[in-house]
Amino acid sequence: MTTLATKPLLENIGVAGKFHDFADLLDSQGADGFRARAYRRAADVVSRLERPLGEILAKEGRDGLIAFPAIGTGLAGAIAEMVATGRWSQLERLRGDMEPEALFRSIPGIGPRYAHSLAEDGQLETLEDLENALRSGALHIKGIGHRRKEMLGAALAERLGRARLRTAYQPQSLPPVSMLLDVDRIYREKAAAGVLRKIAPKRFNPKGEAWLPVLHARHDNWHFTAFFSNTRLAHELAKTSEWVVIYFQADGQPEGRCTVVTETRGPMAGKRVVRGREDEQQLKEPV
Repeated sequence: MTTLATKPLLENIGVAGKFHDFADLLDSQGADGFRARAYRRAADVVSRLERPLGEILAKEGRDGLIAFPAIGTGLAGAIAEMVATGRWSQLERLRGDMEPEALFRSIPGIGPRYAHSLAEDGQLETLEDLENALRSGALHIKGIGHRRKEMLGAALAERLGRARLRTAYQPQSLPPVSMLLDVDRIYREKAAAGVLRKIAPKRFNPKGEAWLPVLHARHDNWHFTAFFSNTRLAHELAKTSEWVVIYFQADGQPEGRCTVVTETRGPMAGKRVVRGREDEQQLKEPV
């Protein structure tokens, strides 16, 4: 399945190059070598394929990619995003170049206004975020009704290389709250100590300052990347050194994310909580 192509396939070489760039960033930002090696192995496999990735996706969907060595569900999703849009959200995030609105404008039927609403009101960043919100029924954006959601779902299914799912929505597996709170604590301690690599986010950063610390961590089979929140709301409420966004991914699985904040009211007031999972036991001392 991975014999050398008779000549380089530019699409495949481009995707492999992004995987190599991502691995290099992980190394430079202090991640453990396991994850970087996984992306380099995937890059080697992709660069040696005999067929264009877009052709494989069009004919066989993501299953056609997952059949190759070193390509799991998460990497297949990354490849689908790159083939469909020419962009890769995870790489842009580590570079500080993340622009969700530009990504959403690449979807047929999504103009600047709706792209802005998805990014700001919906707090979505990636095509996977949008797809999950549509499937779970969590997308509530003014002007995006049932018919438009159906159209978006069809467009995403086609562009991301999978058949539309008719079965009930299956929630993504999540790391334990206690593990997320440990990552949050370690991130804030290291950020305060000034020992983390900082990046210069493009959004809400007119001076181009490298102010945003980034942490990579691994617990069991979970990989984590943590940043202070760089959303418009975080800036408006002066929470850019308090709200922590944690991206998580189990080996071979799609990426997820959550936000950790200090609760201001109720029985958990003064404690760090994972937004959306407040009903789960969180036994941390007050901040």
